Amino acid sequence: MNVAIVKYNAGNIYSVINALKRLGITPVLTDRTEELVAADRVLFPGQGEAGTAMSYLREHGLDVVIRNLRQPVLGICIGQQLMCSHSEEGDTTCLGIFPMPVKRFLPKVRTDKVPQMGWNSIHDLHSPLFRGIQDGEFIYNVHSYYVPYDKDYTIATCDYIQPYSAALRKDNFYATQFHPEKSGDTGERILKNFLDL
Repeated sequence: MNVAIVKYNAGNIYSVINALKRLGITPVLTDRTEELVAADRVLFPGQGEAGTAMSYLREHGLDVVIRNLRQPVLGICIGQQLMCSHSEEGDTTCLGIFPMPVKRFLPKVRTDKVPQMGWNSIHDLHSPLFRGIQDGEFIYNVHSYYVPYDKDYTIATCDYIQPYSAALRKDNFYATQFHPEKSGDTGERILKNFLDL
């Protein structure tokens, strides 16, 4: 299987590469249109700042390329956020694949910490992406921004300060706020499910 990872101005790419290698896949890390279009699966992972990342995508024409991909695409962490319409981080216009905003966590009590860092559980699983995953299983998060719940696009929820979209789907586009590549056996199963779509 030919798997491509979008190369852009974001961190945490190599943990995704290593997770795929554990599944027997050696992905290509690329920003070349022809390689992304030709891939069987495309992953759009990363950690970083929304405005800087979107500027890089636009400067390299990757915003148009990603929106027009027809194979299964998986956004991870900031990848999910950039696939939405707008981020409060830097007042950034994003890709608009999911017509949803990205909001900053606002602590409600003194013990609420931003960013959310560490393990949390996912619920309300509605997608082949979660085949074999039980409601309440744990996944790993690092984020200060979140996508609100939406009845049309949310395929998993998580609760931190308030409920939010742990995962989204629209057509061939899937996205997780959490890091499957850092989520142990549960995350490995989710990645395998994505490859098997």
